[in-house]
Amino acid sequence: MDPKEASESEWIKKLSPHQFHILRERGTETPFSGKYVKFDEEGTYECAACKNLLFKSVHKFDSDTGWPSFFDAVLENIELREDNSLGAPRTEVACKNCGSHIGHVFDNGPEPTKKRYSVNSVALSFKKD
Repeated sequence: MDPKEASESEWIKKLSPHQFHILRERGTETPFSGKYVKFDEEGTYECAACKNLLFKSVHKFDSDTGWPSFFDAVLENIELREDNSLGAPRTEVACKNCGSHIGHVFDNGPEPTKKRYSVNSVALSFKKD
């Protein structure tokens, strides 16, 4: 399946219902429910839908917001989109390879970037170093 050409019916077959809701319908996990919130192993985080490299564990930090947070991303592999779905402007983070919703980015993270990529655990798969 080519992730860039896949239909939503193909994604329904490939993803669990929860993954489909988050990744393809732009849903959000319940805070503190995801498996990567307090996860601290060394490695990389990929898009759960297409395995595109998105984040590195060295950029992960505990934001105490209930979602895995990173102060940097593999920028060439993500796409930032305007999101006004809640009535206030936010910036959505999507996988550049397959277009799946990963989370949002905010300007309240730590140095050196001051960014907080707040992502859904179910949108990620982890690859240990």
